[in-house]
Amino acid sequence: MTFVLAAILGYLLGAVPFGLVLTKMAGLGDIREIGSGNIGATNVLRTGRKDLALATLLLDGGKGAIAVGIAYYLNWRPEIAAAAAFLGHCYPAWLSFKGGKGVATFMGTLFALYLPAGLFAGAVWFGTASFTKYSSLSALVAAAAAPFVLFAYGKPAFAIAATFMAALIYIRHKENIQRLLDGVETKIGQKKDETGAAA
Repeated sequence: MTFVLAAILGYLLGAVPFGLVLTKMAGLGDIREIGSGNIGATNVLRTGRKDLALATLLLDGGKGAIAVGIAYYLNWRPEIAAAAAFLGHCYPAWLSFKGGKGVATFMGTLFALYLPAGLFAGAVWFGTASFTKYSSLSALVAAAAAPFVLFAYGKPAFAIAATFMAALIYIRHKENIQRLLDGVETKIGQKKDETGAAA
C-alpha cells in the first residue's frame, strides 16, 4: 500500500506543469506553442523572461524534492515517490502525456533522496556545461553518473530509481542527442537562429 501511495503522491506532484502555468499567468500564451514546445525551464527562457525560467527550474526541482520529503516523513518508499514524480513531469495525464524532459525534477529528487548524490550530479552538470556549453549534454552526463554514485554509497534501491529516471532522460533527449551527433545542438546562451536547432 505504501508503494502505491508513494507512486500516486509522486505522480500528482510531478505532473504540475509549472512552466505552462507561470507563462500563462504572465500573459505569454501557451509555452507549448513557443520554441521547442517543451514546458521546462529551457523553453520558458525562450520567452525572454529569465525570472520565469528560474522560477520554473526551482519549482520543477522542488516538486520532486517535496514528493521525496513527504514520502520520507510518512515512512513510504521515497525512491518510488521520486520515480513517480519524474514520470508525472515527463508524462502528465492532463497534458495528453506531453510534459518536460525531466532534468530539473530529476535533480530535485536526487538532492532529496541522498544529498551527496545530488551534489555530485550537480557538480558533473556544472563541470560539463562549463567545458562544452551544451546544457543537454551536461544533463545526459549527470544522469548517467548518478546511479553509479548511489550504488557506490550503498543505496541500491535509490540507484535503481535513478537508473529508471536516467533512461527516460535519454529517451526524452533523443532529438538533442541526434543534434549533438550532427554538430548542430544549441549551446548555452546561443539563440536558435544561430544554428537552426531548438534545444
